[in-house]
Amino acid sequence: MKRFLFILTLLLVTTAMLAAPLKVAFVFVAPIGDGGWSFMHNQGRLYLEKVFGSDIVTDFIENVPEGAEAESVFRGYAQRGYDIVFGTSFGYMDSMVKVSKSFPKTTFMHCSGYQVTDNLGTYFGRMYEPRFLSGLVAGAMTKTNIIGYVAAFPIPEVIRGINAFAMGVQYVNPQAKVHVVWSNTWFDPAREKEAAVSLLDIGADVIAQHQDSPAPQQAAQDRGVYSIGYNSDMSAFAPKAFLAAPVWNWGPYYEKVVRSVMEGTWTNAQYWGGIKDGTVDIVLSDLVPSGVAKLVMSMRIAIIKGDMHPFVGPIYDQAGNLKYAEGEIPSDGDLLSMDWFINNVVGKIQ
Repeated sequence: MKRFLFILTLLLVTTAMLAAPLKVAFVFVAPIGDGGWSFMHNQGRLYLEKVFGSDIVTDFIENVPEGAEAESVFRGYAQRGYDIVFGTSFGYMDSMVKVSKSFPKTTFMHCSGYQVTDNLGTYFGRMYEPRFLSGLVAGAMTKTNIIGYVAAFPIPEVIRGINAFAMGVQYVNPQAKVHVVWSNTWFDPAREKEAAVSLLDIGADVIAQHQDSPAPQQAAQDRGVYSIGYNSDMSAFAPKAFLAAPVWNWGPYYEKVVRSVMEGTWTNAQYWGGIKDGTVDIVLSDLVPSGVAKLVMSMRIAIIKGDMHPFVGPIYDQAGNLKYAEGEIPSDGDLLSMDWFINNVVGKIQ
């Protein structure tokens, strides 16, 4: 009789556990209405709600600064019994590492980081692939051969993106230069617009960016020149300027993570997906001439098939040093730690 009651209790507990919805939290560094980075991560959260319905419960906090405040937010979600916590900014890394060690039953996922623990994994996308494609567009469309790039922070993620973009520019237009100005922001429209204006003032007729707001594109439109967006299709914000944008699509990857936790197969693997996986891609506007669009799409297919890589030698740095020989491709480790500019970039890594 006791054995029967034990088995019955175990079954009831197991059933209750299976019936309880998985609790999934997201922590955003900017407002979800930014139209960019946080907006696209939140689209991934909404995608989860559509896919899983009542099997999950999601929550989010926006505008969370990197540092002590972020640590408190992560700790709070773990204390409230959330099963998965996604942190979506590079600067959350140290906080997530620390909190994950205190809450081993919670699964933590950090976007763009490189440190893992037993219950903390990392994920990111090979944004350098569509960055290269957007550089093809910029290089083909510039008339002054001065292309402006409003850069966020001098970290490998941003530097890698600038170099990939510059590789695309160089591929179609060896005479053009990519001029970099740092804003040291992820989301500060006024400051980012000011940085774009400084590039327009030196003759830039295409403005690219790494931040989350459409402000640099709006500055370009105000001057009657072109822009390259980032994160999402921001054409509605600057329809007369917007040429293209490298974009994110997080939904399918978030679904994969949630299913792995549900099924007990999650591991702390470090994910880095590309165009082939659907994590990143490029959007083009009707302002891009058909010939340029065909080139971009053919190169996109070549990347998917593995027939070409955005970073293939010869590649020289700003000082003229050969970094990668003819046909040589940097390793993932080299790309993830990139801290130098290629030879058609004008500006310093501050």
